[in-house]
Amino acid sequence: MGEKTVGVVGGGILGVAIAREVVRRRPGTEVVVLEKEDHLAAHQTGHNSGVVHAGIYYRPGTLKAELCTRGRLLLREFCAEHAIAYDECGKLVVAVDEAEMGRFDALERTATANGVPGLRRLTSAEITEVEPHAAGLAALHSPATAITDYVAITRAIADEVVAAGGEVRLSSPVVGIRREGGRVAVDVAGGGAPVVVDHLVVAAGLQSDRVAALVGAGPSPAILPFRGEYLAVSRAKQDLVRGMVYPVPDPRYPFLGVHFTRRVGGELEVGPNAVLATRREGYRRRDVSAADLRDVLTYPGFWRLARAHWRTGIDEVIGSASTRAFMRKASRYVPAIDAGDVVRAGSGVRAQAVDRDGSLVDDFRITQADGVTLVRNAPSPAATSSLAIAAHVVDETWG
Repeated sequence: MGEKTVGVVGGGILGVAIAREVVRRRPGTEVVVLEKEDHLAAHQTGHNSGVVHAGIYYRPGTLKAELCTRGRLLLREFCAEHAIAYDECGKLVVAVDEAEMGRFDALERTATANGVPGLRRLTSAEITEVEPHAAGLAALHSPATAITDYVAITRAIADEVVAAGGEVRLSSPVVGIRREGGRVAVDVAGGGAPVVVDHLVVAAGLQSDRVAALVGAGPSPAILPFRGEYLAVSRAKQDLVRGMVYPVPDPRYPFLGVHFTRRVGGELEVGPNAVLATRREGYRRRDVSAADLRDVLTYPGFWRLARAHWRTGIDEVIGSASTRAFMRKASRYVPAIDAGDVVRAGSGVRAQAVDRDGSLVDDFRITQADGVTLVRNAPSPAATSSLAIAAHVVDETWG
């Protein structure tokens, strides 16, 4: 690695993990992380469900499958070393009717191929041994699926970066990137001298396509923001689910469907759904950005996606507008919890990359050219995989 200075755009878990990997693997390298908000983990990292995935869903041979498996082990070890909450409360993926059994069987084959530890197929009667209030025809039990606190992990990783001599600059939105004499100059809002580095890594999440455009990368894939809304289960019923209860996902989409998830603080939530957001960083239904909407509506891939999946989109909007409709699906898996037992809670926004032909980019997409590494698509399980993605980026960029 000839580079002496490395810049990282993005202060989510992935950005700081990449910075940590550089300072660990190449002592003496100057590393600076540029984050546009005034705190770390402000967006996707700080608004997700806190789940540590075990590799059930991801097509064998993909980066997602490989890095999720490796990343879970690294993350568990990191949490143990730093006394961060990490609870292997386990997960059930439940089939509730015969129409789902073909997808269920395929999911079992995928999970088995990925070496999901402790995976078991349960009968209807065996489901209640794991989750007494869950119901279904069959389920996959993943005891190694866990929950954690990704904000705390991000802060701890950043502390390691700083302790090793790296720098984390908050309130530093990147507004320009250009190549100068074999190096990369990064302009930050507010003026002042540019940050000049030998190599730049962009892990900008919801803004990844816009930052990529600053270095002359093509417009595809573009980021389409999907808001995922959560409902909080009342205290009287939050102990009815011990771990997590998920549906069998639709393989046409990278979203996993509305599910029950425990939090490390003891709360139980239902969600998320997946509704096209009207603002990239808008966590409320009333949040609207004209510029963000324009970008969505002028991107050809959006219209191709919409034509193919408009029925699903309408169904998601109905669930967003109506708690009763939202819970109609979830209650199939845990009948004792219904619309009267929940209140609206927080939301997250998923940065979903979509190609120009309208296809949802499923796998992680990481490219490199002329001194810049671009993380173009890193949705779930990116938080689970973050430490492994960081190692992959350093391996691929510098060998």
